[in-house]
Amino acid sequence: MHEILEKRLLNANTLLMRVHAPLVTKRCEPGQFIIFRIDEQGERVPLTIADFDRANGSVTIIFQAVGASTNALSKLNQGDSILDFTGPLGNASKLEGHQNVAIIGGGVGCAIAYPQAKKLYSSGCKVDLIAGFRNKDIVMLEDEMRQNCTRLFITTDDGSYGEKGLVTDKLKALIESGEKYDEIIAIGPVIMMKFVTLTAKVYGIPVTVSLKPIMIDGTGMCGGCRVSIGGEVKFACVDGPEFDGYQVDFDELMRRNTAYKTQEAETFHKCRLIKE
Repeated sequence: MHEILEKRLLNANTLLMRVHAPLVTKRCEPGQFIIFRIDEQGERVPLTIADFDRANGSVTIIFQAVGASTNALSKLNQGDSILDFTGPLGNASKLEGHQNVAIIGGGVGCAIAYPQAKKLYSSGCKVDLIAGFRNKDIVMLEDEMRQNCTRLFITTDDGSYGEKGLVTDKLKALIESGEKYDEIIAIGPVIMMKFVTLTAKVYGIPVTVSLKPIMIDGTGMCGGCRVSIGGEVKFACVDGPEFDGYQVDFDELMRRNTAYKTQEAETFHKCRLIKE
């Protein structure tokens, strides 16, 4: 069992939990993930490691309560326990040797962008962090991100906070102002990562994206997380989760990620003919 050490609401639908998982913290690095299972009847759900503290054996996860399992997780409180908390899984981010990097986080993807920025910035790399949100109400981790980058730029679709526009608008403006990035790292909705990649390609800048396809076992056995990379089938859980953005078939990934949309909706359906 893994005790919840802290629970914090970041916005109306996004929560932060710090979980006691000393075996995970021994080896985890930015870019890796865990799979949790609340109880013996629960499904296996992957979540990226947002932060970790080896001294106290804690792992931080950030998630939106959008599915049956994440809704159930959101109802647990400090002092409660999670049955399974397995990791670290996947490959750690390759962050060595960079001098000037742009990291793009979209929405809850900022939870993954933050630890990468933190490690790069602590190593002396110049880090421009662009965090995009739909509106002011869902902005999160602003203080944490600001403390772990050279410059933080927040954009909102409606202009209610930061700069109005898309993350790609800000990225273009920075590049055209003379920024010479070694690499661009993009983490967030698939459509956002697709257009960040297309923008980077115009300027010939390498781009790395973090993929979150449908996943079950996290060990490469089920094949559920298969993605097309450069025309070859790869498994995000063991070959990724990070890949060269130029090689990713984003359109196929978007189709596969919506394959079970109907079943997910039915999970929350309640028959009105049954009296509770």
